[in-house]
Amino acid sequence: MRDIAVTLVIFGTLPFILWRPYIGVLVWTWLAFMNPHRLTWGFAYDMQFALIVAITTLVGLLATREEKKVPWTRESVVLLIFVGWMVLTTFFAVYQSIAWLQLEKIIKIQVMIFVTMMLMQSKERINLLVWVMTLSLAFYGVKGGIFTILNGGLYHVRGPAGSFIAGDNEIGLALIMTVPLLRYLSLTVKNFWAKHAMTAAMVLTAIAAVGSQSRGALVGLVAMAAFLWFKSRYKVATMFLGIVAAVLIVNIMPQQWFDRMESTKNYEEDASALGRINAWHMAFNMARVKPFGGGFETFRPEMFAAYAPEPTRVHDAHSIYFEVLGEHGFVGLVLFLLLGWMTWRSAAWIILRARGDPAKRWAADLAAMVQVSMVGYASAGAFLGLAYFDYYYTLVATVVLTKTVLLADQPKPERVTTLAPPATAQAS
Repeated sequence: MRDIAVTLVIFGTLPFILWRPYIGVLVWTWLAFMNPHRLTWGFAYDMQFALIVAITTLVGLLATREEKKVPWTRESVVLLIFVGWMVLTTFFAVYQSIAWLQLEKIIKIQVMIFVTMMLMQSKERINLLVWVMTLSLAFYGVKGGIFTILNGGLYHVRGPAGSFIAGDNEIGLALIMTVPLLRYLSLTVKNFWAKHAMTAAMVLTAIAAVGSQSRGALVGLVAMAAFLWFKSRYKVATMFLGIVAAVLIVNIMPQQWFDRMESTKNYEEDASALGRINAWHMAFNMARVKPFGGGFETFRPEMFAAYAPEPTRVHDAHSIYFEVLGEHGFVGLVLFLLLGWMTWRSAAWIILRARGDPAKRWAADLAAMVQVSMVGYASAGAFLGLAYFDYYYTLVATVVLTKTVLLADQPKPERVTTLAPPATAQAS
């Protein structure tokens, strides 16, 4: 029954996508973030819904009379160069067959990121996009928070099997990035009950992130909470929510969780931590020798045997930075960091330009909360391997779109025409 319901909903949107292709962006985002088909057990589980929606969106994009133009900002240009560099490094990848399969996944995501930037260039559509991606993950945050409370934190919160957020680390990172966006929604909604529902979802999502028992997610949550308080317009209320969440966490989580989190201080005795450090050394050593890196999926025994300090300690990078460094070399890492820095600076520009104008307050609030999400991604990502996470790149697109809308709303300077003085008659 669940398979039929999901299939009917998705196929029912296709005619609307052909009519209004921006709806396809919203449906694709829902599928990419929530993975509703992975909550089924029958024929829908492996159906390529995202691909079907993406193709329908592209067909609608070609047919629509709307302006089809990518906002070529510095972020979108660097992102395009980064994608091009990943294509180039794949030609030199050590493990060709699996590298090309991974590149295919990345290209599909990035094509839709650029389609998003083409079709969502208005305040209303940007807010729709934020609502869809936030609630898609808040579903797991609310459910996971309640699950953690009812079970006393004994069991791990995980995402749907076979999805990008299936593991502890992945769902933990996704949830902490969602907390600030829930805060944005609570600031923008007018309805009393909806506002408080978003606030409750924030607390439950934070608890669910802790319930994932990911140490990297905890690091990101702490860093993000401090920055969220700094960025918040209502610091007392934000601090109160943080205290409530912290008290709940301390009283809910079992001793085994505290023991696991405490192990981050004694990384010399933690086999997982030592494995990550060994993988980071391997990535650095390989990037020094291979300008293009090892290509996608390069963290394998043969590469550790050639470049790692401890050749037999094979471990995934579990770091967005060393993942990019090992797979795409120093050039790839510079492009990845440059994209993040430029996005951050554009968000700061939006805040500066919009915070004094009540009509543009939404843009300032959104940019500030995206920055908070980026802090969570950057800090937790140091210990988690999600360098190609579509959530992050959608946030980049959101900043690009918001900046584009603000620039379009700026009054154009009036043209001043200087009249030439009348010609004087020359004496004959």
